[in-house]
Parts: sequence; C-alpha cells; structure tokens
Amino acid sequence: MNIILKQRAISLAKHIIQTNQTVRQTADVYGISKSTVHNDVSKKLQKIDFALYQKVQFVLAKNFAEKHIRGGLATKKKFLNLNKK
Repeated sequence: MNIILKQRAISLAKHIIQTNQTVRQTADVYGISKSTVHNDVSKKLQKIDFALYQKVQFVLAKNFAEKHIRGGLATKKKFLNLNKK
C-alpha cells in the first residue's frame, strides 16, 4: 500500500478520535468523499494499525447510535424556523 494512503488513513482516524466527528464531517474537513473516509478508516486502517482501528470504530459506533437523535434535532430546528417566518 502506498505510504501516502497509509498516512491519510492514520490522519483521518486520529482526527475522528480527537474530535468525535462523523464520517461526513471529517470528509468535509479534508475535502474528500465520505466513502473514501469510511474505506480508509474501516478497511485500510485495520491492516495498518489495528489498535487505532479499534479506537476509531468505537467513535463511529457511538456516532451511528446517535444518528437518529441528530436527525430529530435537525427536523425540529427546521420546523421552528418555518414557524418563525
């Protein structure tokens, strides 16, 4: 595997762990697709650094479990803004 790809996977993983950001938020920060972020931290990282892979999977699982809450809050905010107009 290319050294640059390894470094990108490690960098993405460290960013997700430090900031607790979602895959989508991390993709926006780095200017790459969410599929690339997910592929790097799920498949490539497992082969590069398994301990780091486990840490990032914990954060991603937490984010996945909270996804429905964030969606509900976004919907609530949307309708509150509609009522103000």
